[in-house]
Amino acid sequence: MISQTFTILNPTGFHVRPAKTFVQAASAFPCKISVLNKGKKVNGKSSLSMLTLGIAMNEEVTLEIDGEQEAEAMKVLGDLLTQIHE
Repeated sequence: MISQTFTILNPTGFHVRPAKTFVQAASAFPCKISVLNKGKKVNGKSSLSMLTLGIAMNEEVTLEIDGEQEAEAMKVLGDLLTQIHE
């Protein structure tokens, strides 16, 4: 298992559109993906779970990835977390 913390840079936080993009990318990997924020841990492959975190700009989230292709998943998903969306 690998773990890394990222800061959300999007001015509107991690809302529906970036959450959908993140979940679609996460679902392409065979590994288990968890996202942690404010003491809450959710399945990174579930849009509803991701939205319940209510992640705002400049908040830190931690990705925990376990299984096959975890390094590749960390790179792709970490990049998505730190992108600035319109």
